[in-house]
Amino acid sequence: MDQILTYFESINPVYGALLAGLFTWILTAFGASSVFLFKGMNRALLDGMLGFTGGVMVAASFWSLLAPGIEMSPGEGFVKVIPAAVGFALGALFIFGLDKILPHLHINFKETEKEGVKTPWRRTTLLVLAITLHNIPEGLAVGVLFGGVAMGMPEATIGGAVALAIGIGIQNFPEGIAVAMPLRRHGVSRFKSFWYGQLSAIVEPIAAVVGALAVTFFTPLLPYALAFAAGAMIFVVVEEVIPETQRDKYTDIATLGFIGGFIVMMTLDVALG
Repeated sequence: MDQILTYFESINPVYGALLAGLFTWILTAFGASSVFLFKGMNRALLDGMLGFTGGVMVAASFWSLLAPGIEMSPGEGFVKVIPAAVGFALGALFIFGLDKILPHLHINFKETEKEGVKTPWRRTTLLVLAITLHNIPEGLAVGVLFGGVAMGMPEATIGGAVALAIGIGIQNFPEGIAVAMPLRRHGVSRFKSFWYGQLSAIVEPIAAVVGALAVTFFTPLLPYALAFAAGAMIFVVVEEVIPETQRDKYTDIATLGFIGGFIVMMTLDVALG
């Protein structure tokens, strides 16, 4: 791990954001590749993994994004928390807007429950778009933190940025499974199921670079940008991830998965950040 941190310290942080985004995408692809090994996925295991995903995202939102954003904000008291509050609200509203516009279908939902503008697009496309929707804030979060490192902000450390990338990558593995397996179950070929599963995360390296470049050029925006990514991720967890885990009888398993994911991400951030 020390060698990894040393390497990331020696390269341009924007390039580091790209590598971190590619890492999270690759782990999604690894998860999606499970369709070549298994015919289906136990629903209890799937709900537990989705719960784990939610726990990682919530922990990352506070430990990796909100807390550093508040620390680096100027002023005291209410003034100090304003950038975080504004950024958090804007991030949630951004995903709220995309959620209302982008046609998509959540993993465990029926086709009659698809969201966004009406479209004749197939279930396959809608499932991929649903996961893509919440991969955008994950990529932004990684990129923004690397951008903070580029600006020399003491609250944004390379260890924290790497920890966030590792946490997002770990929870992307079950996300790849969560896209590919339902597609396979609905008769899509193994290769197409894998292809669509990994494709859902291709936005992460792109969003990571965009996030890093944005705060590099507009340094004062960093506290807002960190909170923006946190707000976007929390919206996704509450609006999408948690409801998906509560539609069957394995709600306790999903809750324990959430707790596990939170602990893993908190541990990574504190230990490496």
